[in-house]
Amino acid sequence: MLNYVMLKRFIAYYKPHKFLFIMDMSVAVIASALSITIPRITHRLLDIYIPAANLNAIAITLLLILAIYTVSAVFTYIRIKWGHIMGVRMEANMRGDFFRHLQKLSFRYYDNIKTGHLMSRITGDLENIAEIAHHAPEDLLISVCMILGSYAFMFSLNPALALISLIPLPFILIWGIIQGRHLKSRFRKVRARIADINAVVENTVQGIREVQSYANEPLEISRFDDTNSKFRSAKEDAYDRMARFHSVINYLRELYYFVVIVGGALLILKGSLKPVDLIAFLLYVSIILPPLDRLINFVEQYSQGAAAFERFIEIMDEEPDIQDCPEAITPKDASGRIELDHVSFTYEKDKDIVLADISLTIEPGQKIALVGESGAGKSTLVSLLPRFYEPQKGEVRIDGHPVAKLSSRWLRENIGLVQQNAFLFDTTLRDNISYGKPDADEDAIRKAAALAHILSFIDSLPDGLDTLVGERGVKLSGGQKQRIAIARIFLKNPPIVVFDEATSALDSETDALIQESMRNLCAGRTSVIIAHRLSTVREADRLYAMKNGRIVESGSHEELLAKGGYYRDLYERNLL
Repeated sequence: MLNYVMLKRFIAYYKPHKFLFIMDMSVAVIASALSITIPRITHRLLDIYIPAANLNAIAITLLLILAIYTVSAVFTYIRIKWGHIMGVRMEANMRGDFFRHLQKLSFRYYDNIKTGHLMSRITGDLENIAEIAHHAPEDLLISVCMILGSYAFMFSLNPALALISLIPLPFILIWGIIQGRHLKSRFRKVRARIADINAVVENTVQGIREVQSYANEPLEISRFDDTNSKFRSAKEDAYDRMARFHSVINYLRELYYFVVIVGGALLILKGSLKPVDLIAFLLYVSIILPPLDRLINFVEQYSQGAAAFERFIEIMDEEPDIQDCPEAITPKDASGRIELDHVSFTYEKDKDIVLADISLTIEPGQKIALVGESGAGKSTLVSLLPRFYEPQKGEVRIDGHPVAKLSSRWLRENIGLVQQNAFLFDTTLRDNISYGKPDADEDAIRKAAALAHILSFIDSLPDGLDTLVGERGVKLSGGQKQRIAIARIFLKNPPIVVFDEATSALDSETDALIQESMRNLCAGRTSVIIAHRLSTVREADRLYAMKNGRIVESGSHEELLAKGGYYRDLYERNLL
């Protein structure tokens, strides 16, 4: 069950749609009230007008019943259409909040979450929430109005039979409440298993080239079959519980008719009930049963919707590890001075240290290179500059300001990052390049592409800049994707640039072109380069050799070779 706080948060999503909510509830109440009058009007028709052969009254009564059915049909159309539209709009609002919140979460969160799980929550879970948003208040209101209204007429008609007809209701309610709790837990497991399936499918599809190149299709199928089997078992368990729920509820509903008929027959034998009154009671039972069906469906739907909303709230309550402080500053300009002051970092508590007591200063416009074997901590170090992660000890400063005191947006706008595995969005070349500056015009985009030595390739394509690159840039080669990523940085034009193995995917000929592009891009900017290619790092003003999370040597290429230490060892082992 949703607790008070969660229920309050759920209700808040109705506020932007108050008009639709009020309209939906109003037509639901009016339609319910009209339906309740039908048995009463029919009773009067059978008990008074027909025995008296009052044709005029009979005609008016029949026309009144027809009018009630017509108005109810119109109200049903309004309720179904606009009630569902309200639910869809609430779903869209929740999905928007969900997506905006995802943009705030830190890298550390994404390091530990599966994309498939997020996709399950933003699609399937929110659809369930939309259904409960529309049906829950409507079904409850209609059910309460129709049941209470019907019993008001039934007690006025014959209190004894009305009391007898109440006998099945407590059993229906008790069974519904007990089984509703079990249904909720079962459907929560089902949603979790759906998320697992999404994660497996997404992982396999994204890595389909590796799967097929290693001929590991049977392995992936086995993994999927295992996850699919768990999902099947979870659904079978949920449907077993649902079957118990519905079978008993339907049995109790049938007993409702039976109890009324038995009670009515006894009262007729005693002379305290007329046969026409029993007919009216049976009509009222037929009116009460649909609201009971609504309540039955509500319990099932609420179980799924409540579980989905709890999963939604779990994400919304996830706080980013890194947030702007209240007094975060936004300097007017950035010169590009970088300082790391005794910085230590680890990704998880009680795990191996990734960076240990790192101290270095990079002056504005200086070009430095970080070298070392894989796992030395180079990429982690540069991830601290735009504050993707927070060091456990020490301080990172830009232009003398601790990055923790700078606006994250300002910080990241002034740092350009080209990573080893360039990520391209599933859209056009134009959109991917202009991601560095979304409002850039065509001339600026083409200039950036030319500087990255990718313009001639773009112009050779039939659709030019409007060519679709496919998911993660699958239609481009590694070198082409890297040059598109470099073009973004040209367009962004930040005072600080970071190249994290930016040329690793390029062939020798392309590497020469990119070296020139990087040389032009680094001119006048603070530049941090991570690379294994000697041609990339030897022109740096200063090199820092890293090993096991520490800086073990620093100096120029010639100085470090002359020392005959770790850097020379890398050089002689062709690791540079």
